[in-house]
Amino acid sequence: MKITLKQLAYFHALARARNFGRAAELASISQPALSMQIKELEAVLGVALVERLPRDVRLTRAGREVLARTDRILAEAMELEAAARRRALQGALTLGMIPTIAPYLLPGALARLRASDITRDLRLREAQTAALLAGLREGQLDAIVLADPAPAPDLVAVALFQDRFLLAGSAARLSGPAPGDEALRPATLNPDHLLLLDEGHCLADQALEVCALDRSQTRLDLGASSLSTLCGLVAQGFGLTFLPEIALPSEAQAAQGMVLRRFAAPEPFRQITLLRRASSDASEWFDELASHLATAGEELLTRARDTCPEARHSHAGGA
Repeated sequence: MKITLKQLAYFHALARARNFGRAAELASISQPALSMQIKELEAVLGVALVERLPRDVRLTRAGREVLARTDRILAEAMELEAAARRRALQGALTLGMIPTIAPYLLPGALARLRASDITRDLRLREAQTAALLAGLREGQLDAIVLADPAPAPDLVAVALFQDRFLLAGSAARLSGPAPGDEALRPATLNPDHLLLLDEGHCLADQALEVCALDRSQTRLDLGASSLSTLCGLVAQGFGLTFLPEIALPSEAQAAQGMVLRRFAAPEPFRQITLLRRASSDASEWFDELASHLATAGEELLTRARDTCPEARHSHAGGA
């Protein structure tokens, strides 16, 4: 038999109350149960801790020594519990994002996360969808941000915001329809003109799905691994590509000569979602993280719509 924290807590209550009945009330336990726990503690230690008097309880010399140690042990246990609660909100948090979200969402989100002290040690990983899902399920990541994730019973998902697609190209290629023109629909695009990211990037798969195409129907595959590369290419007239709204403030400024057009309503979009393991202890950090990421995303979308205004009749719809 070993000493338990419960036994020490009961002994501490008895030493304070100096009466088994009052001590039982303090410990929210029956008097016989408390008396039994004290006897078990004395048996483990091999000494009497209290002198049992008719209307009083007096600590023995050994009892006074045990009480001094008990105070330190219980104080350490309380500090350990408090530290565990702090770690739930402020401990190391490892967050993963796909490459077509991270460069755009992180700068604004990081400032918010730091200011809120959601974590003292924020670690970030940028990778493609399959790698992030594997890392999350294996416990290497605490949460991940994906676009249009498939439902999974072992994961909890919270929708952050809808990120619409715009069509990007050179002025020569996009000299026709104006933003929101009924003629500009994904299905009307010439697949020979469409540039996509490398295979494995979910944005490429989403663009193909929007256009009801497969990769074999696109003319040019330059092995581009970033949206910045694609934007530079289409600005020089190499083709057309889909640009998410959250990338617009950064990429429109960097890719000189790139022209943007909005699709006719309902505009295609991707759903940006935060996920964690269903088995993980989310405490309060997950909801707080989702709130800050959603706010940062909405700020990006507002800036994007200032740069490329919505048509009056446009509204988001399913991709």
